[in-house]
Amino acid sequence: MKRIEISLEQNKMREFNWGIFIPALILSILGILFIYSASKGAGNTAFLLRQSIAFGIGLFMMIITIYLPKRFFETYWFIFYIFSIILLAAVLVFGQVVYGTKGWLKYGSLSFQPAEFAKFGLILALAGFISRKGISISNIRDLFYSAILVIVPFVLIWMQPDHGTASVLLVLYLGFLFWVGFNSFFIYVILSIPLLVLFSFKGFWFYIIALVIFSLLTLFFRKKLIFTLIVIGLYISIGFITPLIYNQLQSHQKSRIDSFVNPTLDPLGTGYNVLQSTMAVGSGGLFGKGLFQGSQTQLRYIPMQWTDFIFSVPTEEWGFLGGVGVILIYMFLILKIIEVANLTDNKFNSIVCFGITIIFIYHISINIGMVIGLTPVMGLPLPFMSYGGTALIINLIFIGFVLHTHRTYVLKHNE
Repeated sequence: MKRIEISLEQNKMREFNWGIFIPALILSILGILFIYSASKGAGNTAFLLRQSIAFGIGLFMMIITIYLPKRFFETYWFIFYIFSIILLAAVLVFGQVVYGTKGWLKYGSLSFQPAEFAKFGLILALAGFISRKGISISNIRDLFYSAILVIVPFVLIWMQPDHGTASVLLVLYLGFLFWVGFNSFFIYVILSIPLLVLFSFKGFWFYIIALVIFSLLTLFFRKKLIFTLIVIGLYISIGFITPLIYNQLQSHQKSRIDSFVNPTLDPLGTGYNVLQSTMAVGSGGLFGKGLFQGSQTQLRYIPMQWTDFIFSVPTEEWGFLGGVGVILIYMFLILKIIEVANLTDNKFNSIVCFGITIIFIYHISINIGMVIGLTPVMGLPLPFMSYGGTALIINLIFIGFVLHTHRTYVLKHNE
């Protein structure tokens, strides 16, 4: 009898993937700590309180998600998707404008950002659609239907306007296509075009170097010469088209691009945040100035540093080693999620887990990139760490789904 109890306890331990839970927990706690550090100089503890409450709600939702029936999301994915679309439509009518974006539904002191929930709804919808019997993404009809699932929430979010979150949906879709075996050469070309545009904005030599690298990489796909030449021709045309597009942009759009290319052009305006954040990152040195001791942080030189620019806080206060430490935790978490996506033999769960991975990677790379001046400021929060209750709750639900996937796999193979 004693051996059976030990065996059951061991099975219980194997059901729960601590390698995913603990990194997410650490990042969430670090986020609360750095939000407090970033906001305490303003004498405002409301951010700390709200994020802590959201953390508690997120943990509760995560636990519920873990122990839901094994095919719950696979059965009801369409309801989640439709509900997310209804919320996105509602926010355009009844939403509150915050920082120029009509993206929040508010009731009393409570607020909710439907675009964050829409990420979860779309992941479930794409996974639910493609995992159905008889559906193949290589079929033009099925590819079209899957694209419609993306276009609807994309347009609604773009209208808020929240271009950063809208871009997340497109990247998510490309990652989804890659995971289910769509033409990798096509995905590569689609991803490389916006990168080449960004490099062309940076300057002529940036564009030339990127052009050479992307063109050489096309050779590794070993496609017919005509296809390779067409793609390289497309890359070359970007160098001529980008200036024409730039000239057609409105003044505020041009200023954002200009501040990305050279923040010093408008050091007190559009380039201010990037200049101050890079200064904070650089001033931290190797070991940092100490917790609550960052001059840029405590004197509030970086506006809203507890949201999009939260990464400047650990890098200034804990230095280069602190920043690398945070990145390593993210990398470990992402690798563990990919491990679960590969492990499960449930196609729906595998697609959802990889979709979660894509969202995390995109948010992390863009957010940290904009803090150190490598990517444009797009308003994408750093997962688990940036201030934002809805984002934190949804991210913890994401973790709950991955843990749910791991648990159902272990239970199935222990039967």
